[in-house]
Amino acid sequence: MKARVFVSLKKSVLDPQGKTIHHSLQNLGYGNVEDVRQGKFFEIVLNSKLSPDEARREIEKMAKSVLTNPVIEEFRYEIDAGEVRA
Repeated sequence: MKARVFVSLKKSVLDPQGKTIHHSLQNLGYGNVEDVRQGKFFEIVLNSKLSPDEARREIEKMAKSVLTNPVIEEFRYEIDAGEVRA
């Protein structure tokens, strides 16, 4: 069973790296880009014996306690065939 966890800064948190990327894209001629927010991506292989509910609980626990800083970041995840939770 495979999970993908996407971590990004909360909308209320300034993203200087995203602003730098946005500025660089505009300088390179990509004038249609209005904003950029950067983030992190994790691909995690889980034990295939886990039930879907166990897998969701495990991923949420990992994301909240290890993969994100809950003060400034938020996450969403997919398990196997595109099941999304946040």
